[in-house]
Amino acid sequence: MEPASAEKRSMQLFDDAVELLRQLIVTPSFSKEEEGTAGVIEDFFSARNIKSHRDQNNVWAFNKNFDKSKPSILLNSHHDTVKPNAGYSKNPFLPVTEGDKLFGLGSNDAGASLVALIATFISFYEKENLNYNIVLAATAEEEISGKNGIESVLPKLPKIDFAIVGEPTKMQMAVAEKGLLVLYCTAKGVAGHAARNEGDNAIYKAIKDIGWIKNYQFPKVSETLGAVKMSVTMIKAGTQHNVVPATCEFTVDVRTTDAYTNEETLELLKQNLDSEVEVRSTRLKPSSIAKDHVLVKAATALGIKTFGSPTLSDQAFIKAPSAKIGPGDSARSHTADEYIGLSEIKEGIEIYQKLLQKILT
Repeated sequence: MEPASAEKRSMQLFDDAVELLRQLIVTPSFSKEEEGTAGVIEDFFSARNIKSHRDQNNVWAFNKNFDKSKPSILLNSHHDTVKPNAGYSKNPFLPVTEGDKLFGLGSNDAGASLVALIATFISFYEKENLNYNIVLAATAEEEISGKNGIESVLPKLPKIDFAIVGEPTKMQMAVAEKGLLVLYCTAKGVAGHAARNEGDNAIYKAIKDIGWIKNYQFPKVSETLGAVKMSVTMIKAGTQHNVVPATCEFTVDVRTTDAYTNEETLELLKQNLDSEVEVRSTRLKPSSIAKDHVLVKAATALGIKTFGSPTLSDQAFIKAPSAKIGPGDSARSHTADEYIGLSEIKEGIEIYQKLLQKILT
């Protein structure tokens, strides 16, 4: 391909990606309500003669020369958003460009990553003799870790050997990600009159367990994610001032690492807390990818910084090795007047392409 032609195609990919992002911003797509944006993505593929598949609000596609005998790479990001907060001064569903900034709900988290991955997928779509197949999945319900998102799509896909998950990381690569356990704990005592020496105060029992949670240090520390982090975030007890409470309920946010499975972490806590412990789910698991994995090696060769991420993404559901990388800044996610830099989208496409070029050819 002539240099001028290659540059023209690159600009077209960028322009198409930005236009797709504008259409996604205009179309409300709160978690579990992503019908509209799923349709936008289907239409985008159809207009380019790319066959796509849809289940509920998830859309996926395969490269043109998909070969069942080859391993597969998954490119994944989400098209659902949180609801706009009250601090917005702009219309969250009106894509407005001011200088380099494109404003709109979901522009940063994770619309820019999604459209940059789609542009990258298209750039490799018709190529032959690639080392890997490419699977592109635009999925739903990421913001609520819903069961009708990536978790429901994976069984419908061919075996995935590794994945690139698009989230705003300033195009640095998260090679590990913390998981999450939310514990509901109940300390039990005996009710009594506060004026007399009666009862067994459940608050005092809870304080003992909360103190243990505050001070306990897990013996194993992850090389990339550091220590398991526990925070007591909610507490509830008592009915009136003169009654010793019989129960005290408190909630613990536990950010798990690859040093322990979620199940191991939960069991350790149950062994050390006197309070009853219930957990909603252990499905939001920590993830990591080996330093010598082909994807990490490609990132290192390109000078991409790697780090361990404290925030959750759909990586939690992907059993294959995965890394998180995308344009934008996590600090902008869920903020009022959310925006993405157009230059960030351009850089995102370029870096995604360079990463895959090293791996695919």
